[in-house]
Amino acid sequence: MKKRLNLQFIMASSFAVVITAVVSMMLFYNIFKNQVYDDIKDYTHIIQAFHQETQEWEKNRLFLEESGLRITLIRKDGSVEYDSSVNQQEMENHKDRPEIKEAGDFGEGTAVRRSATNSVHTFYYAKRLENGDIIRIGKDSENIFQMLKHTGVLIAVLSLFSVLLCGILSRYLTKRLLSPIEKLASNLDGGHQESVYEEIQPFIQTIRKQHFNILDHARMRQEFTANVSHELKTPLTAISGYAELIESGMAGEKDSKRFAGEIHSCSNRLLALINDILKLSELDAKEQEFDFEQVDLYQAAENCLDMMDMQAAKQGITLELKGKSCMISANRELIDELLYNLCSNGVRYNCRGGKVTVTVISENGRGLLSVKDTGIGISKEHQERIFERFYRVDKGRSRQNGGTGLGLAIVKHIVAQHKAEIMLESQPGVGTEVKVLF
Repeated sequence: MKKRLNLQFIMASSFAVVITAVVSMMLFYNIFKNQVYDDIKDYTHIIQAFHQETQEWEKNRLFLEESGLRITLIRKDGSVEYDSSVNQQEMENHKDRPEIKEAGDFGEGTAVRRSATNSVHTFYYAKRLENGDIIRIGKDSENIFQMLKHTGVLIAVLSLFSVLLCGILSRYLTKRLLSPIEKLASNLDGGHQESVYEEIQPFIQTIRKQHFNILDHARMRQEFTANVSHELKTPLTAISGYAELIESGMAGEKDSKRFAGEIHSCSNRLLALINDILKLSELDAKEQEFDFEQVDLYQAAENCLDMMDMQAAKQGITLELKGKSCMISANRELIDELLYNLCSNGVRYNCRGGKVTVTVISENGRGLLSVKDTGIGISKEHQERIFERFYRVDKGRSRQNGGTGLGLAIVKHIVAQHKAEIMLESQPGVGTEVKVLF
């Protein structure tokens, strides 16, 4: 990549040098040509006053030749009356010469013609006199190719120097441009980063951020796999052990009934765990699109509490619903899942005879859901991690109550799907309140 960038820089600089040289020479030639015409015009104004005294021109013929000037006087019919360089008797009619025709029509005319014998350009300026005759001044000059020939060595040296300088600069700039990227590729985890161009700083930061995200996701997947394996292993081991005791006939009728109950309980736990894992996988799928509709949050909360009434009654938990009807744009199934997980946690981690209060209100045009319990609460150091998968504050109690450790992780995903906000307030021994602002 470096070689290709260097080659491209050198080719671009070489092209720029050549174009600059050519354009400069063309501009110089145009400036030179305009200067020659300006000088010829000045000569014409001076000579015009003495155009009838051709004998004076003859006296100064040598001076005119040394100065590179040529004076020609042309009559109205195009015949040459006088020429300072050639015998006018031998000259052809000039009425068809472009500068003569232009002077006859517009008062003055110009032309440049190349001599085939001495490789010079002759600049002509013709002006119409008051009597209709035309005076023409010619001045010989080197053509553009002769100028280039004389200055070619200097131009070649300067061009070569410019290309070499551009090559050195391109090598330095390429190295400086790619150095941070090369170092980043070999040290993505490094905290120190040398100063780089401001334009590629966002690129460096994005690559590093993506790298850390990949590492973080890999760590989370590894932890998730380990946790799932552990969570599945425990009930399966219990089921296998109880089944083996029953199969071997070592368990009596009374024990067999108890073992069957334990197997049933472990199976339910396995099913709940598998359902929660499937739900998380469904929520994790970025391409998954959920249908949204107008959902009455109050009505959904009322249905959830009706479904949990029996479970709460077993633990002596009182369920209460406050608020009023509140319409939100949401996926009905996900809202039911969110309510179930929050209310289920409120019942599962409550104290016997406690209370779970669900409140639905409209706040500044947004739907607010609050689930508050009077349970065991969550200490400050656990509150930041409570939404992680399989994270439990009280592992023994969670498993005893049938918790999978995925409920709040599912809640967090559902909140993210609805672009809502979630807040948690809790005190150990006082209770927990979870608020979701849609």
